[in-house]
Formats: sequence, C-alpha cells, structure tokens
Amino acid sequence: MRIDLSGRTALVTGSTQGIGLAIATGLARAGARVAVNGRTQDRVTDALAAIRAAVDDADVVGAVADITDEGDTERVVAELGAIDILVNNLGNFGAADPLSISDDEWRRYFEVNVLAATRLSRLVLPGMTAAGWGRILNIASDSAIVIPAEMIHYGVSKTALLGVSRGFAKAAAGTGVTVNSVIAGPTHTAGVEDFVYQLVDKALPWDEAQREFMRLHRPQSLIQRLIEPEEIANMVVYLSSPLASATTGGAVRVDGGYVDSILP
Repeated sequence: MRIDLSGRTALVTGSTQGIGLAIATGLARAGARVAVNGRTQDRVTDALAAIRAAVDDADVVGAVADITDEGDTERVVAELGAIDILVNNLGNFGAADPLSISDDEWRRYFEVNVLAATRLSRLVLPGMTAAGWGRILNIASDSAIVIPAEMIHYGVSKTALLGVSRGFAKAAAGTGVTVNSVIAGPTHTAGVEDFVYQLVDKALPWDEAQREFMRLHRPQSLIQRLIEPEEIANMVVYLSSPLASATTGGAVRVDGGYVDSILP
C-alpha cells in the first residue's frame, strides 16, 4: 500500500516528542509538508532536526505556538495558509485521586484536551470544505471508553473529544472532508514512562516496570505490551490519505485490543 501525500500541508499539534513526533515523521515520509508544533523554539528545532534525520528531503516547518491560546492558534493558522490535514494530538494526562481534582484542574484538562482541538477544527474546516478535501484527526485514548479510576478527568476529556469528532464529521458531511478520532491504547512515550513509575516500584528496571504496569493496571491488553508511537502514526497516515475517503465520523482503535468491546 503506497500512500502519497505530496502537495498536502499537515499541522500536527504537540509534535515535538512521543506520539506527535512519530505522526509528524510518518506524514513527512508520505510526502506531506508538515508543520511541527511546540511551545518553545528549542523543542521545535530539535524535532525538525529529528524528522530530517529520519526522512530524506523531509518538507517540515516550525509552528511555535501555545495551541491552548486563542491568539497564538489563530496566528499559526494564518501563517501556514491552507491546511489540508489537521492532527489534534496535543494533550495532557496524569494520575490523581478523584476526590482531590479541583475545578481548576478539570478546566485545565478540558482547555488542553478538548477546546484546543475544537478551536483548531473550527478554524481550518471552512478552508477544507471550500477546497473539497481535508482530514481532521483527533488523537483520543482508550481512557475515553474505559475510564481509569486513577485519572477520571483525563478519561472524561477524551470522551468529550470523541463527541467533538463525531459532531464535526456531521458538519463536514458531503464536502470531501473527513473527521475521525484515533483511540490510542497504552503507548510507550517518555511521559508514559513517568506515569508508569507513579504506579509501580521506581526501583524496577524499565522492562520489568512495564510488565508490572500492564499486569496490574492494563490487564485487558491483548498484546500485553505498550504500543510504540510509530504504530499510532501508521493509522494516522492512512486516515490522512485518499485511501481512507469513506471513513469519517469514526473512532478508530489502535489500542492493542485493550477496549473489551466489538465497537468503541
């Protein structure tokens, strides 16, 4: 299967590390012009260098901005011009006692995990529909469906993101623009390593800590390991392509079989 995204411009939010960086790299490998987003110039510069090292002749540009800020977001969209592919990857997570999560913390999770994606979708959708082609992909989580007791605020924000995706897909009906969620399962990133060590013995070597985390906290996983970011990126690149033209309004799972359901 050959995916060619030449001539398309993609913006991937929160793409200086982890899943976002893997997605940006995958899109660049498929030929897209990719805008790499982060809040600081140094981190964006490092990410651009990593993509160029991985992909010959990668067409990548920096998009330094705080995507949770309305003005910053509008500026970046204006600077990039026509955006054909939007990947709302930016998100935050962390373990917390459900009874200790404050109203401010709930609001922060919705600002980052829901409203940032909603705002960007609202900004780019008119241009996509006018062009008759576009892709919006929201990176959700298995936690949207299987709400974890240790991070209810995160799970509920990702549940809301599934609804946002379905709603915007309806808004784009019949235009040639597709909108989907990608439900990522437990994935191996630096942030997840820190999270794992919040829940298991910090003295354990990483391989043992990962196995203990999966055994105790994610036993439903059918692959019984953390997913690699590139595995999430593979699905995103496919859904960004013309090959996925009949897939919209969906919540597509890359969860290692974690969600015990035939449908999301």
